[in-house]
Amino acid sequence: MYVIAALYHFTRFDDPAALKPGLARQCCSHDVKGTLLLAPEGINGTIAGSRAGIDAALAYIRGLPDCADLEWKESQSDTPPFGKLKVRLKREIVTMRQPDIDPRARVGHYVEPEDWNALIQQPDVAVIDTRNDYEVAIGTFEGAIDPQTQSFGEFPDWWERHKSQFEGKRIAMFCTGGIRCEKSTNFLLGQGVEEVFHLRGGILKYLEDVPKDESTWQGSCFVFDNRVSVDHGLVEGPHLLCHGCRRPILPEDTRRPEYEAGVACHHCEAETSSADKARFRERQKQMRLTRERQNRIAG
Repeated sequence: MYVIAALYHFTRFDDPAALKPGLARQCCSHDVKGTLLLAPEGINGTIAGSRAGIDAALAYIRGLPDCADLEWKESQSDTPPFGKLKVRLKREIVTMRQPDIDPRARVGHYVEPEDWNALIQQPDVAVIDTRNDYEVAIGTFEGAIDPQTQSFGEFPDWWERHKSQFEGKRIAMFCTGGIRCEKSTNFLLGQGVEEVFHLRGGILKYLEDVPKDESTWQGSCFVFDNRVSVDHGLVEGPHLLCHGCRRPILPEDTRRPEYEAGVACHHCEAETSSADKARFRERQKQMRLTRERQNRIAG
Protein backbone atom coordinates (compact mmCIF):
# COMPACT_ATOMS: atom_id res chain seq x y z
CA MET A 1 0.00 0.00 0.00
CA TYR A 2 1.36 3.41 -1.01
CA VAL A 3 0.87 6.44 1.21
CA ILE A 4 0.13 9.64 -0.72
CA ALA A 5 0.82 13.01 0.92
CA ALA A 6 -0.54 16.22 -0.63
CA LEU A 7 1.14 19.25 0.91
CA TYR A 8 1.77 22.97 0.59
CA HIS A 9 3.20 25.68 2.78
CA PHE A 10 3.62 29.39 2.19
CA THR A 11 6.87 30.73 3.62
CA ARG A 12 9.82 32.77 2.46
CA PHE A 13 12.64 30.86 0.76
CA ASP A 14 15.47 33.27 -0.03
CA ASP A 15 17.24 30.68 -2.20
CA PRO A 16 14.91 27.89 -3.33
CA ALA A 17 17.57 26.47 -5.66
CA ALA A 18 19.82 25.74 -2.68
CA LEU A 19 17.07 23.60 -1.14
CA LYS A 20 16.48 21.46 -4.22
CA PRO A 21 19.46 19.01 -4.06
CA GLY A 22 18.96 18.02 -0.43
CA LEU A 23 15.21 17.59 -0.85
CA ALA A 24 15.70 15.43 -3.93
CA ARG A 25 18.35 13.27 -2.20
CA GLN A 26 16.16 12.75 0.85
CA CYS A 27 13.17 11.63 -1.23
CA CYS A 28 15.24 9.40 -3.52
CA SER A 29 17.00 7.73 -0.61
CA HIS A 30 13.59 6.63 0.74
CA ASP A 31 12.11 5.74 -2.69
CA VAL A 32 9.59 8.58 -2.47
CA LYS A 33 8.22 9.69 -5.84
CA GLY A 34 5.95 12.46 -7.05
CA THR A 35 6.31 16.18 -7.74
CA LEU A 36 7.50 18.95 -5.43
CA LEU A 37 7.60 22.62 -6.42
CA LEU A 38 9.92 25.12 -4.75
CA ALA A 39 9.53 28.88 -5.16
CA PRO A 40 10.38 32.02 -3.20
CA GLU A 41 6.86 31.82 -1.72
CA GLY A 42 7.15 28.23 -0.40
CA ILE A 43 6.62 24.58 -1.31
CA ASN A 44 3.81 22.62 -2.93
CA GLY A 45 3.39 19.08 -4.20
CA THR A 46 2.19 15.52 -3.87
CA ILE A 47 4.48 12.62 -3.05
CA ALA A 48 3.97 8.89 -2.50
CA GLY A 49 5.91 6.01 -0.99
CA SER A 50 6.01 3.64 1.94
CA ARG A 51 4.86 4.78 5.36
CA ALA A 52 8.46 5.07 6.51
CA GLY A 53 9.51 6.88 3.34
CA ILE A 54 6.74 9.47 3.56
CA ASP A 55 7.43 10.02 7.25
CA ALA A 56 11.10 10.67 6.48
CA ALA A 57 10.32 13.04 3.61
CA LEU A 58 7.79 15.02 5.64
CA ALA A 59 10.21 15.29 8.56
CA TYR A 60 12.83 16.70 6.20
CA ILE A 61 10.38 19.24 4.72
CA ARG A 62 9.31 20.34 8.20
CA GLY A 63 12.97 21.11 8.81
CA LEU A 64 13.11 23.61 5.95
CA PRO A 65 13.01 27.33 6.89
CA ASP A 66 9.75 28.18 8.70
CA CYS A 67 8.09 24.87 7.70
CA ALA A 68 7.71 23.36 11.18
CA ASP A 69 3.92 23.78 11.07
CA LEU A 70 3.57 22.18 7.62
CA GLU A 71 0.17 20.56 7.09
CA TRP A 72 -0.62 17.78 4.64
CA LYS A 73 -3.42 15.43 3.65
CA GLU A 74 -2.94 11.70 3.24
CA SER A 75 -4.64 9.00 1.20
CA GLN A 76 -3.64 5.55 0.00
CA SER A 77 -3.35 3.58 -3.20
CA ASP A 78 -2.51 -0.05 -3.91
CA THR A 79 -0.74 0.93 -7.15
CA PRO A 80 2.15 3.39 -7.60
CA PRO A 81 0.65 6.89 -8.03
CA PHE A 82 3.85 8.26 -9.62
CA GLY A 83 6.57 6.85 -11.84
CA LYS A 84 9.41 9.12 -10.74
CA LEU A 85 10.42 12.03 -8.54
CA LYS A 86 10.46 15.61 -9.85
CA VAL A 87 11.67 18.55 -7.75
CA ARG A 88 11.18 21.74 -9.73
CA LEU A 89 11.98 25.41 -9.24
CA LYS A 90 9.11 27.77 -10.06
CA ARG A 91 8.27 31.45 -9.74
CA GLU A 92 5.10 30.53 -7.82
CA ILE A 93 4.02 27.30 -6.14
CA VAL A 94 0.57 27.90 -7.63
CA THR A 95 0.53 30.29 -10.55
CA MET A 96 -1.78 33.31 -10.31
CA ARG A 97 0.46 36.04 -11.77
CA GLN A 98 -0.54 38.59 -9.12
CA PRO A 99 2.70 39.93 -7.61
CA ASP A 100 0.94 41.63 -4.68
CA ILE A 101 -0.72 38.43 -3.44
CA ASP A 102 0.62 37.24 -0.08
CA PRO A 103 -1.36 34.50 1.70
CA ARG A 104 0.91 34.91 4.72
CA ALA A 105 -0.60 38.36 5.31
CA ARG A 106 -4.29 37.39 5.34
CA VAL A 107 -6.71 34.90 3.85
CA GLY A 108 -10.43 34.21 4.07
CA HIS A 109 -12.16 32.58 7.01
CA TYR A 110 -11.45 28.85 7.14
CA VAL A 111 -14.54 26.65 7.24
CA GLU A 112 -14.25 23.11 8.58
CA PRO A 113 -15.66 20.34 6.34
CA GLU A 114 -18.42 19.54 8.82
CA ASP A 115 -19.61 23.17 8.69
CA TRP A 116 -19.32 23.64 4.92
CA ASN A 117 -22.82 22.44 3.93
CA ALA A 118 -24.54 24.84 6.29
CA LEU A 119 -22.55 27.78 4.92
CA ILE A 120 -23.01 27.17 1.21
CA GLN A 121 -26.75 26.61 1.57
CA GLN A 122 -27.27 30.13 2.91
CA PRO A 123 -29.12 32.36 0.39
CA ASP A 124 -26.62 35.24 0.71
CA VAL A 125 -23.60 33.02 -0.05
CA ALA A 126 -22.16 32.61 -3.55
CA VAL A 127 -20.03 29.48 -3.93
CA ILE A 128 -17.15 29.64 -6.41
CA ASP A 129 -15.12 26.67 -7.66
CA THR A 130 -11.58 27.99 -8.26
CA ARG A 131 -10.37 24.96 -10.22
CA ASN A 132 -9.87 24.52 -13.96
CA ASP A 133 -12.73 23.66 -16.29
CA TYR A 134 -11.68 20.03 -16.85
CA GLU A 135 -11.59 19.48 -13.07
CA VAL A 136 -15.03 21.00 -12.53
CA ALA A 137 -16.44 18.91 -15.39
CA ILE A 138 -16.18 15.64 -13.43
CA GLY A 139 -17.40 16.92 -10.05
CA THR A 140 -18.22 19.95 -7.94
CA PHE A 141 -20.45 21.10 -5.09
CA GLU A 142 -24.14 21.49 -5.68
CA GLY A 143 -24.90 25.03 -6.83
CA ALA A 144 -21.25 26.08 -7.24
CA ILE A 145 -20.29 28.63 -9.89
CA ASP A 146 -17.84 27.40 -12.52
CA PRO A 147 -15.63 30.25 -13.83
CA GLN A 148 -14.72 28.00 -16.79
CA THR A 149 -11.06 28.93 -16.59
CA GLN A 150 -8.38 26.84 -18.25
CA SER A 151 -5.75 27.89 -15.72
CA PHE A 152 -5.76 29.45 -12.27
CA GLY A 153 -3.99 32.51 -13.66
CA GLU A 154 -7.21 33.41 -15.50
CA PHE A 155 -9.20 33.80 -12.27
CA PRO A 156 -8.41 37.50 -11.59
CA ASP A 157 -9.62 38.50 -15.07
CA TRP A 158 -12.77 36.39 -14.63
CA TRP A 159 -13.48 38.11 -11.33
CA GLU A 160 -13.03 41.56 -12.88
CA ARG A 161 -15.59 40.72 -15.57
CA HIS A 162 -18.16 39.22 -13.20
CA LYS A 163 -17.68 40.92 -9.84
CA SER A 164 -20.83 43.04 -10.16
CA GLN A 165 -23.02 39.95 -9.87
CA PHE A 166 -21.61 39.26 -6.40
CA GLU A 167 -22.43 42.60 -4.81
CA GLY A 168 -23.93 42.11 -1.35
CA LYS A 169 -22.93 38.45 -1.32
CA ARG A 170 -20.65 36.53 0.98
CA ILE A 171 -18.17 34.47 -1.05
CA ALA A 172 -17.32 30.83 -0.29
CA MET A 173 -14.48 29.30 -2.32
CA PHE A 174 -13.00 25.83 -2.63
CA CYS A 175 -10.35 23.88 -4.54
CA THR A 176 -8.76 20.43 -4.44
CA GLY A 177 -6.51 20.73 -1.40
CA GLY A 178 -6.77 24.37 -0.34
CA ILE A 179 -3.74 26.03 -1.92
CA ARG A 180 -5.53 27.89 -4.69
CA CYS A 181 -7.99 29.31 -2.15
CA GLU A 182 -5.12 30.71 -0.08
CA LYS A 183 -4.36 32.99 -3.02
CA SER A 184 -7.88 33.57 -4.34
CA THR A 185 -9.27 34.60 -0.95
CA ASN A 186 -6.32 36.96 -0.40
CA PHE A 187 -7.03 38.39 -3.85
CA LEU A 188 -10.73 38.99 -3.15
CA LEU A 189 -9.97 40.63 0.19
CA GLY A 190 -7.64 42.94 -1.67
CA GLN A 191 -10.47 43.69 -4.11
CA GLY A 192 -12.64 44.92 -1.24
CA VAL A 193 -14.83 41.85 -0.67
CA GLU A 194 -15.56 41.92 3.04
CA GLU A 195 -16.65 38.35 3.80
CA VAL A 196 -14.68 35.60 2.13
CA PHE A 197 -14.63 31.96 3.25
CA HIS A 198 -12.80 28.87 2.06
CA LEU A 199 -13.00 25.15 2.74
CA ARG A 200 -10.19 24.06 5.06
CA GLY A 201 -8.28 21.19 3.51
CA GLY A 202 -10.19 21.53 0.27
CA ILE A 203 -12.34 18.92 -1.43
CA LEU A 204 -10.00 16.14 -0.37
CA LYS A 205 -10.58 16.82 3.32
CA TYR A 206 -14.33 17.15 2.77
CA LEU A 207 -14.51 13.79 0.97
CA GLU A 208 -12.47 12.22 3.75
CA ASP A 209 -14.50 13.62 6.66
CA VAL A 210 -18.09 14.09 5.51
CA PRO A 211 -20.24 10.93 5.12
CA LYS A 212 -21.58 10.34 1.63
CA ASP A 213 -25.20 10.46 2.78
CA GLU A 214 -24.63 13.96 4.21
CA SER A 215 -22.56 15.26 1.31
CA THR A 216 -23.43 18.02 -1.17
CA TRP A 217 -20.55 16.97 -3.43
CA GLN A 218 -21.57 15.66 -6.84
CA GLY A 219 -19.28 13.49 -8.98
CA SER A 220 -15.56 12.79 -8.54
CA CYS A 221 -12.57 14.95 -7.63
CA PHE A 222 -9.71 15.21 -10.10
CA VAL A 223 -6.26 14.57 -8.59
CA PHE A 224 -2.85 15.11 -10.12
CA ASP A 225 -1.51 11.57 -9.95
CA ASN A 226 -2.11 8.20 -11.58
CA ARG A 227 -5.39 7.69 -9.73
CA VAL A 228 -6.86 10.55 -11.85
CA SER A 229 -9.88 10.97 -9.56
CA VAL A 230 -11.13 10.09 -6.08
CA ASP A 231 -14.58 9.74 -4.55
CA HIS A 232 -15.98 9.82 -1.01
CA GLY A 233 -13.63 8.23 1.49
CA LEU A 234 -10.81 9.10 -0.97
CA VAL A 235 -11.29 5.79 -2.76
CA GLU A 236 -10.00 5.77 -6.31
CA GLY A 237 -12.55 7.06 -8.81
CA PRO A 238 -13.52 5.65 -12.20
CA HIS A 239 -11.59 8.05 -14.43
CA LEU A 240 -8.69 7.47 -16.78
CA LEU A 241 -6.39 10.12 -18.24
CA CYS A 242 -6.13 11.00 -21.89
CA HIS A 243 -2.39 11.28 -22.46
CA GLY A 244 -2.99 13.48 -25.46
CA CYS A 245 -4.62 16.36 -23.56
CA ARG A 246 -4.26 15.31 -19.88
CA ARG A 247 -8.02 15.55 -19.33
CA PRO A 248 -9.99 12.93 -17.36
CA ILE A 249 -12.17 10.50 -19.29
CA LEU A 250 -14.36 7.55 -18.31
CA PRO A 251 -13.66 3.94 -19.36
CA GLU A 252 -16.61 4.02 -21.77
CA ASP A 253 -15.03 7.02 -23.51
CA THR A 254 -12.26 4.73 -24.78
CA ARG A 255 -14.89 3.10 -27.03
CA ARG A 256 -15.72 6.37 -28.76
CA PRO A 257 -14.44 6.75 -32.35
CA GLU A 258 -12.29 9.77 -31.43
CA TYR A 259 -10.24 7.81 -28.90
CA GLU A 260 -6.73 6.57 -29.63
CA ALA A 261 -4.63 5.45 -26.66
CA GLY A 262 -2.00 8.03 -25.80
CA VAL A 263 -2.98 10.20 -28.77
CA ALA A 264 -6.48 11.68 -28.52
CA CYS A 265 -9.93 11.51 -26.95
CA HIS A 266 -13.29 13.13 -27.69
CA HIS A 267 -12.13 16.25 -25.82
CA CYS A 268 -9.00 16.89 -27.87
CA GLU A 269 -9.26 14.99 -31.17
CA ALA A 270 -10.18 18.18 -33.02
CA GLU A 271 -7.74 20.35 -31.05
CA THR A 272 -4.46 18.75 -32.13
CA SER A 273 -2.85 18.69 -35.57
CA SER A 274 -1.76 15.68 -37.59
CA ALA A 275 1.83 16.51 -36.61
CA ASP A 276 0.86 16.51 -32.93
CA LYS A 277 -0.81 13.13 -33.27
CA ALA A 278 2.19 11.71 -35.09
CA ARG A 279 4.42 12.91 -32.27
CA PHE A 280 2.13 11.34 -29.67
CA ARG A 281 2.12 8.03 -31.58
CA GLU A 282 5.91 8.04 -31.64
CA ARG A 283 5.91 8.71 -27.88
CA GLN A 284 3.59 5.72 -27.37
CA LYS A 285 5.87 3.56 -29.52
CA GLN A 286 8.97 4.52 -27.52
CA MET A 287 7.16 3.84 -24.24
CA ARG A 288 6.11 0.41 -25.51
CA LEU A 289 9.65 -0.43 -26.60
CA THR A 290 11.01 0.68 -23.21
CA ARG A 291 8.53 -1.58 -21.40
CA GLU A 292 9.44 -4.49 -23.64
CA ARG A 293 13.17 -4.00 -22.94
CA GLN A 294 12.53 -3.80 -19.22
CA ASN A 295 10.46 -6.98 -19.34
CA ARG A 296 13.22 -8.81 -21.22
CA ILE A 297 15.79 -7.71 -18.65
CA ALA A 298 13.51 -8.69 -15.75
CA GLY A 299 12.69 -12.02 -17.37
